Amino acid sequence: MIETQIKSASEKDIEQIISSIVLAFATDPVIRWMYPCAHQYLRNFPEFIQIFAGKAFEHQTVYYTDNYAAAAFWYPPDSQPDSDAIGAFLQQTIPEQQQEEIFSVLEQMNNYHPQDSYWYLAMLGVEANQQHKGYGSALVKHKLEECDTQGAIAYLESSKPENIPFYEKHGFQVIGEIQAGNSPTIFPMLRSV
Repeated sequence: MIETQIKSASEKDIEQIISSIVLAFATDPVIRWMYPCAHQYLRNFPEFIQIFAGKAFEHQTVYYTDNYAAAAFWYPPDSQPDSDAIGAFLQQTIPEQQQEEIFSVLEQMNNYHPQDSYWYLAMLGVEANQQHKGYGSALVKHKLEECDTQGAIAYLESSKPENIPFYEKHGFQVIGEIQAGNSPTIFPMLRSV
């Protein structure tokens, strides 16, 4: 493990952070189910990131590591991604025959969000060639220390089953499964206080 400095993102960092997230999610089962062709993925996923997680930039709760190797998009309590904007974008970029499944997945995701105030890890990504260096852990610990100080719960959805042990190591527990039609399974995870 190398020493990792966590930095708070500003507007000048957006393009580099999104590029890193695009690389990090190139094999993500859910995103590649949504955009299976490389062209679709590269054309649409950067804008999807902006819509799904971009409001975290406004809250100044996007963090990144050295050389933009990894980034985390956190939503503070009582804030969420813009579901209307997400829905409109998906209607434009996802084939019509797949939209019912996509919107069912999104509805299920929404149903698992805690009723109490919580921090939402909307997106965490580490470039494939930068994994196993402690970047992901550093980004998660950075915010969880604040959660512990505040006595706040944290919530996320893991789109890769192999990432579940990573999140469990940081105190998250699987609280269900989200799946519709041919979609990959998503695992909502909660970290209590």
